[in-house]
Amino acid sequence: MQSNQNENRKSKVAIPPLDAEEIDRLIGRNTVYVREVGVDELKGSGVIAVDVLVPASQKFFALHLADGRRVAVMDDRDLAFAAARQHDLEPVSVH
Repeated sequence: MQSNQNENRKSKVAIPPLDAEEIDRLIGRNTVYVREVGVDELKGSGVIAVDVLVPASQKFFALHLADGRRVAVMDDRDLAFAAARQHDLEPVSVH
């Protein structure tokens, strides 16, 4: 059994990360990802000023391109999906 585990470790191949062109080819240029983000994350990235009082329970939803860039933040999930579709984008929910 020990030799079987060693063979499995040796056969693993490192997979290089995909570049933006490969991502577009695989999932489509019009796909955007809708992800819930917290107040702390938005304050940490400068989207919301640190001194602005926002309840910690407030939900926000960010739209991200395939390469991870955030392109919009909204305070309503349905609005995020509608805004994406209005701009001819195909929204997909991610966690």
